[in-house]
Amino acid sequence: MEPLLGVLLGLILAAASSTQNNCTCATNKWTVCAQDGSGNCTCTLVGSNHRVDCSMLTSKCLLMKAEMTPLKEKRFWGQPRVLLDVDGVYNPDCEDSGVFKARQCNQNDTCWCVNTAGVRRTEKGDKSLSCGEVVRTSWICIEMKHKKRSHVFNVTNIGNALRHLFERRYKLHPKFIAAVKYNSPLIQIHLNQQGSEKSRCDVDIADVAYYFEKDIKDDSVFHSNRTLTVSVNGDALDIEKIRLYYVDEKPPEFSMKQLAAGVSAVVTVVTMTAGFGIAVLVILRWLRTRKYAKIEMKEMGEIRAPSLQ
Repeated sequence: MEPLLGVLLGLILAAASSTQNNCTCATNKWTVCAQDGSGNCTCTLVGSNHRVDCSMLTSKCLLMKAEMTPLKEKRFWGQPRVLLDVDGVYNPDCEDSGVFKARQCNQNDTCWCVNTAGVRRTEKGDKSLSCGEVVRTSWICIEMKHKKRSHVFNVTNIGNALRHLFERRYKLHPKFIAAVKYNSPLIQIHLNQQGSEKSRCDVDIADVAYYFEKDIKDDSVFHSNRTLTVSVNGDALDIEKIRLYYVDEKPPEFSMKQLAAGVSAVVTVVTMTAGFGIAVLVILRWLRTRKYAKIEMKEMGEIRAPSLQ
């Protein structure tokens, strides 16, 4: 009887160990997971201890915050990733819901306003900068270029493959994929999601675009199934370049001073170019006139030469 109890206990411990090992967050590698007293797997975000719903994508803001965590706090994931801004590195501030706060600041107390995708939409200022509510990004254009091929893809097939990918891997409802355009080797994916159309169950297009960009750059956020493979009727779609463009529900708010500086720079360049062009034209005209003068003098000399004999 005792040997039988020992075997049963061993099986129970093995099952418990296996369950513990399976306690991971499939949609987010930047998490620490553990089982609670009831055996439920609970995952929190590295660096912020924010509880993560692993059945859906994690918000872009929370992911950026996790990527900024010092190496000692995520030693098991290797080298830390940083979010680079044109004026330095900053750690994004997120609301409790996971969305970006309207105002972001870096370590130098330089602040700016962002949209729901975390992209700057104003000029920079100090801590006194007021941003109001965060402006929603309603349209994202994903522009890609695939590697050279002996033949181009069928437009319909490539559109169906990418739509299926976004629906299956990123849980994006097809109604938010406005268009997929293809002109070899360029591909454009248009994501359109108005605030009034998005429900609480819908994933945000900014989060989808961020996950997809990470997948393309071979830095997947997914804990499992991290390698992205896209097949178009059996042929692999290999992307080598990607760029994202964002359009908000409200226009960006850059100051006239900054715009004036930009216009001034453009005017200066145009003026210098025009001046250089005029100088070149004057020199060419002078050289041409000089050449004609030499030819005329030579002809006059040839005409006068016989009369001297």
